Amino acid sequence: MPNLFREIQPLGIIMCGIFGYIGDKNALQVLVQGLLRLEYRGYDSSGIVVRNGSLQMFKEIGKISDLTSSLPKMKGTIGISHTRWATHGGVTKENAHPHISEDGKVAIVHNGILQNSNKLRKRLMRKGISLSSETDSEVFCHFISMELDKGKSPMEALASVLRIVRGTWGLCVLFKDHDMILCARNGSPLIIGRSSDELFISSDPHAIREHTNEMFALDDGQIARLDREGFEIMLPEGTPVESNPLEIDEEWGVSELGDYPHFMLKEIHEQSQSLQHCISGRLRHSSGSANLGGLDLTRKDLTSIPHVRLIGCGTALHAAQIGQLLIEKWARIPAVSHVASEFNMNDPVINPKAMHFAISQSGETADTLSAVKEIQRKGADVHGVINVVGSTIARQCGKGVYIHSGPEQSVASTKAFTNMVGALSLFALKLGRGRSLNLAEGKKITKGMKELPKKIEAYLENQGPIAEAVDAIMGAKNVLFLGRGVSSPVASEGALKLMEIAYIPCLAYPAGEMKHGPIALIEEGSPVVVIAPNDGVQDRTLNAIHECKARGARIILIHEEGDPISEIGDINISVPKTHPMLSPLITVLPTQLIAYHTALKLGNDVDRPRNLAKSVTVE
Repeated sequence: MPNLFREIQPLGIIMCGIFGYIGDKNALQVLVQGLLRLEYRGYDSSGIVVRNGSLQMFKEIGKISDLTSSLPKMKGTIGISHTRWATHGGVTKENAHPHISEDGKVAIVHNGILQNSNKLRKRLMRKGISLSSETDSEVFCHFISMELDKGKSPMEALASVLRIVRGTWGLCVLFKDHDMILCARNGSPLIIGRSSDELFISSDPHAIREHTNEMFALDDGQIARLDREGFEIMLPEGTPVESNPLEIDEEWGVSELGDYPHFMLKEIHEQSQSLQHCISGRLRHSSGSANLGGLDLTRKDLTSIPHVRLIGCGTALHAAQIGQLLIEKWARIPAVSHVASEFNMNDPVINPKAMHFAISQSGETADTLSAVKEIQRKGADVHGVINVVGSTIARQCGKGVYIHSGPEQSVASTKAFTNMVGALSLFALKLGRGRSLNLAEGKKITKGMKELPKKIEAYLENQGPIAEAVDAIMGAKNVLFLGRGVSSPVASEGALKLMEIAYIPCLAYPAGEMKHGPIALIEEGSPVVVIAPNDGVQDRTLNAIHECKARGARIILIHEEGDPISEIGDINISVPKTHPMLSPLITVLPTQLIAYHTALKLGNDVDRPRNLAKSVTVE
């Protein structure tokens, strides 16, 4: 799409949350509801501005509950709101969004980073404008107001300002003298929702879903005008753009805690059901294969793929690492997993005939999106492995697999990991059966996958000595996680979870690498979590366990039910036996529970850990 933003490389997507409303209801109540649905995107501070003769604003440091507990009465039927994950400027009320121009005529909320904000701030100060925050975002409201003073319309004013800023933005603008909301996107998502007499704007379709199923996504370089008559999407020069409604799965309903104390615990226990959603209708036991319609691959395609690349960040990267091993084991072709944030830095050589996967729960991860664009620029297709329908990466790829986890509210990902691995397992099976994997082995795998949801449920009903493991970890200076083969990425995922929500330093290593450095950290009583299913490489893992025990380590052993290896563990957590290559879908469960209960015992906010937001990336 030709537009003036195409040449600008995104600096990064900041997973703050934007929610706007125009209709006939009290905007304040609708905005608060929207923010609560978006809090997982950032919770350093939040704020609301409502148009009612003037622009009435209120903002607060902390979670949405801190905002709602002190909100004044704010009447009006149009407004915008924001929940922040801090980048430029500390966590203060002044740096919270919205920001209002000095003359009180323009209010903005902004997700993203402006690369030239320092230069723009100096321009404003030379003009005598007092800046009230340390943020890069504040420049928007002042420059838009200055353009209005020149006699320009709101749309003309916004377009003029977008020509001088560089970086990324999901931007909403509210005006004192105009009954409308203007929006603009470049690198940060914005979704418009429409009902019979109301309009909504949000960073995430999930927050709109309780109001309407009719949603439209802005693409980079587009502007939208929302008023009482409806909405229009256009390019900055005013050319209208046709937008088709997004298709949103029914499973994306409103996520409620129910009887659970935290979303993380709820989502851990949803893994049986969510995995069933992922594999349902996709397994073909009679042929020992799988069907993934979104990939649209012929048998010729399957046999001609030279290699596979999988790209992700954080939890998605760990899923990619497991996918890599499954593909090489079952399809016998080279596969490699990449850290998305490093991918473009290395000027990768791209084979257009290769298979490329971009893995992301949110479908908005800036590093992964940047890698997708680089691969496409070099002439290859990319397939998405995505949870959020209509997300940017899903639309950029245009093909791929939805993992069907449903909404994941906790910042620490659990069920999305399970379903990413599930989806990649289906692909590896399909690819393998299209190449060299025999029917008998294919049937063993499909049988194993069909049994997994019940086995997950069975383990969660009998979790083993998680409390003992927590006691061993409490107060530790650090925790070492070990695994081999497909269990090595599980060790990495377990370490990540414990770091994310318990704030305990963790290392994760392939068990054979332990003696090449990490063993120096082991002292008397040091907790070492070992993932050791009976998967053909267990004997090598045993060597690492003995080396750790010889130095006084306390072994928290995750193993299969009835396995004699339990004799050498200090704390033994048994899980149901499954197909060796599918063991990550079972062995990851105790690591999630250990992280959850450790964080809980330490008094941490399990769902909203410090300094984190859902799928945050900053390039």
